[in-house]
Amino acid sequence: MKENEKQLEALFKISKAIASDNYLEDILKLIVAVTAQVMNSNICTLMLIDERKKELTIRATQSVSDEYNKKPPIKIGEGISGKVAKENKPISVKDVGLEKEYKYHDMAKNEGLKSLLCVPLTVKGKVIGVINCYTPVPHEFSYGEINILKTIAHQAAVAIENTELMVKTRVIQEELESRKRIERAKGMLMEEEKLTEQEAYNKIQKFAMDNRKTMKEIAEAMILAYDMRQGKKKK
Repeated sequence: MKENEKQLEALFKISKAIASDNYLEDILKLIVAVTAQVMNSNICTLMLIDERKKELTIRATQSVSDEYNKKPPIKIGEGISGKVAKENKPISVKDVGLEKEYKYHDMAKNEGLKSLLCVPLTVKGKVIGVINCYTPVPHEFSYGEINILKTIAHQAAVAIENTELMVKTRVIQEELESRKRIERAKGMLMEEEKLTEQEAYNKIQKFAMDNRKTMKEIAEAMILAYDMRQGKKKK
C-alpha cells in the first residue's frame, strides 16, 4: 500500500507540473527527480532524439556526476538506450557491467551503477526519446515498476508534445503578424510612390538588408512614420 501511495503521489506531482506554466526544462527536471525517488534510482535520465543526427542526447537528469552528464550522445540502435529507441519497447538489465551491448562499463563502475531499466518516450506511436533508471545494487525490475515508468514516460512525452505545439503555434502567429505588417507597408509605398507590388516589396527587402533589420522591423517603422504623418495632417 505504501509503495502504491508513493507511486500515485509521484504521478500527481508530474501531472501538476505538466499542467503548470513552468518551462519545459523545469518540468523535465522535476520528472527525473520524482522518478528517481519512486524507482529508488541513484541516476535517472531523460534523453531525446535529435532527428537530424539520429542520436539520443541527455535533456534532463538529477545526476551531479560530471562523468555521467558529459557522456556523448548515443546513436539510434546502439547500446541499450539506442536499442530501446529503435525497437520502441522497454529493456531491463540486471547488471550493466556484464551486458555486452552497454557502452559505458567504466563509467558505470565509477558511478556504482548496476541495474538499468530503459523505457521509450512515445507520441502517437513515434519514439521521441527514452527514460533511463539505474539502481546501485542488482535488481530485477517488476512488472509494476516497468508499468509505472511507462506511465511516467507517457506523461513526459505529453509535456514535450504540448510544448512543441505551443511553440509551433506561436511561430505561426508571429509569421502571420509579420506578413500583415509587410503587406500594409507595401500598400503604403504603392500608394505614396506609385510603385508596383513587387517594386514595393523589393524596396522594403533591400532597406532591411542594408540596415541589417528584419522586414517586419522595417515595416513596423514605416507604419509608425506613416501614422505620425497622418496624425499631423488631421491637426
